[in-house]
Amino acid sequence: MAKKKYYLTTAIPYVNAKPHIGHALEYVIADAIHRYQDLIGNDVYFVSGADENALKNVQAAEKAGVPVQQFLNENSKTFADFYKLLEVDLDEFRRGTDQKHHWPGVQKLWKLVDKNGDIYKKKYKGLYCVGCEEFKTEKDLVDGKCPDHDKVPEEVEEENYFFKLSKYQDKIFKLIESDEYKIIPSKRKNEILSFIKDGLTDISISRSNERARGVGVPVEGDNSQKAYVWFDALNIYQTAVGFGYDENLWKEWWPADLHIIGKDIIRFHAVYWPAILLSASLPLPKRLLVHGFITSGGRKMSKSIGNVIDPYKVIEKHGVETTRYFLLSQIPTLDDGDLTIDKFENVYQADLANGLGNLVSRVAGMAERADFKAPSEKSLPFSKEVVEAVEKYKLDEALSFIWYRIKRADVFINKRGVWNLNGKQKEAALTNLINRIRQIAYDLKPFLPKTAQKIEKQFKGPKIRSEKPLFPRLR
Repeated sequence: MAKKKYYLTTAIPYVNAKPHIGHALEYVIADAIHRYQDLIGNDVYFVSGADENALKNVQAAEKAGVPVQQFLNENSKTFADFYKLLEVDLDEFRRGTDQKHHWPGVQKLWKLVDKNGDIYKKKYKGLYCVGCEEFKTEKDLVDGKCPDHDKVPEEVEEENYFFKLSKYQDKIFKLIESDEYKIIPSKRKNEILSFIKDGLTDISISRSNERARGVGVPVEGDNSQKAYVWFDALNIYQTAVGFGYDENLWKEWWPADLHIIGKDIIRFHAVYWPAILLSASLPLPKRLLVHGFITSGGRKMSKSIGNVIDPYKVIEKHGVETTRYFLLSQIPTLDDGDLTIDKFENVYQADLANGLGNLVSRVAGMAERADFKAPSEKSLPFSKEVVEAVEKYKLDEALSFIWYRIKRADVFINKRGVWNLNGKQKEAALTNLINRIRQIAYDLKPFLPKTAQKIEKQFKGPKIRSEKPLFPRLR
């Protein structure tokens, strides 16, 4: 039987600064889903990239005193390397400045939308938030500031091309309401439906060369304009699989099965993106998974408060697997979550050192001392509860179930006094425990792949030996 295709993407980040802990959260969520889909037998294509054609990137380069293209090259590499640091294996990392594999797709999309009569040019005056790379209305602001960036938008007046977003209001509403384009979780779906009900206005999809300051995909037929960041960057999802240069590759993989994004960019993915695709008569992505933000000590991370948590430092001190475990288990996949270094280390101690690590050490030690011959291995499926949780994109619940199993195994050891048993009783108890640990290891594969591999190797048999602790105690 042919493998089912599964096309998965993360958001395409701006590369004006190095990756933060929120990026790490998104990437390990995506990687766990990628690994799960691969393990159940699907043929997965996993994509990210770099949103390079943005004014905020230009401003960051100027502030750093570095030529823009050099700045983009260095920072895009930093993001690509960050995936590798987290042991996330991408199939494609598509950059916005890729003139061979990205620009043709942006220009093709522009032509398709224009051919449908949905692009027009007009002079416009509005409030522009560089942080969002978006024009704002007064109702979008709080005390005159962008609520996401806490800055007063700058007033901009120029002639741009606009997309007839308002034309697609009813279609987008019905697509989302019916779950034809499914938004997860439902509270994000309801937020977007409410936003659409308030009325959609046409959006700017270009900016002048003067304001673009040398970056951006040229608008064919008008050398005074560049395609606007959201029209350009969203199309990376298609150009990463051939749109505009390899029709067969694009047809093989598009539409995306799942886009994974943060809640701050939901409007662009839930409204603008499907509307542009509808206009171009192109297939729509199937699902949009929206994760929340990470706070620290109950507050938004801020340099001025001093509660910013650097993912590089966390990984350097505690390792990739521990970082993955915390982000996937302690931050609800579909909501906001809190991270402090104290909480991180407490969870490490309780769940990894005293929980999983201790169970593996105890059982391996008892098996070795008894010179126990391990039961033969069987092909394992994922536990039903893990499947149900992952299919609902509740990765934290999947891990919660696995740790429940770990605790139950500890209870079994203590209640039965396995260390004191002999003969057939001990053999039966160790067989039971080893089979439990093998299932735990298999269930852990999408989340803690290296840890799962170590456990599987240790309990492969026929002779099980004690090894160094998987997670040494901190104190």
